[in-house]
Amino acid sequence: MKKALVLALVGFLAAGFAAAAAPAGAQEYDRYERGTAPPPPPPPAKYTAPPPPAKYTAPPPPPRPVGFHAGPYLFANIGLFEPNDYQEGLWQYDSGWNGNIAIGSRLSPFGAIEGGVGYYNVSTGSNDVSVVPVTIGGRLIIPHPVFELYFGGGIGAYFASLKEPVQVSPLIGTDDSNATIGGYVSFGLDWWVSPKVALNLDTRYQMANPTFTSNSGVSYDVDVSGWELNFGVRVNF
Repeated sequence: MKKALVLALVGFLAAGFAAAAAPAGAQEYDRYERGTAPPPPPPPAKYTAPPPPAKYTAPPPPPRPVGFHAGPYLFANIGLFEPNDYQEGLWQYDSGWNGNIAIGSRLSPFGAIEGGVGYYNVSTGSNDVSVVPVTIGGRLIIPHPVFELYFGGGIGAYFASLKEPVQVSPLIGTDDSNATIGGYVSFGLDWWVSPKVALNLDTRYQMANPTFTSNSGVSYDVDVSGWELNFGVRVNF
């Protein structure tokens, strides 16, 4: 009797569990049969190309102070030469002509260095004096974008030639050349008509006192100093 009751209780419990599990299994089966898919994965991120590399551009030029026409330059002028009137100099000589050419470099808004070669010549009758200065010097500049005043000076070798077939002194004629150390001072104005080109007005005093030997063998000094008034051009490289 007890055995029959136990079997009946086990059967009853098994039937209860089967009834409870049947709806869930049917639901899973029904969902599977209806083809319900799991939620879709998120869409892949859109591809974006990296930005193109920046085009190469030259670095900007270094800043330049106002009025600073920097860099190397070529300078040339031509003008009139007025000899000194010293008794031991060229007091008998008439005005002549001269020219200068130089290459230099502007090192700062206020200063430049330059080296150059010049020439000046004066004469009276058949007497003639010519001088070739080879100098190195500098300029002190008052900066300005258009009009620049400057003061200059330098030293160098002055190659002088004297021809005096007719000698007014007790000496007999002279035809001699000699070199000596001399110098110059200058004052001028550069008028910049473009960033690289300037017109130039320059006054310069040349100073040299070479020694010559007459045809009779007598040596004497001649002061070949004088003023220049020049017009020219300056070109920056």
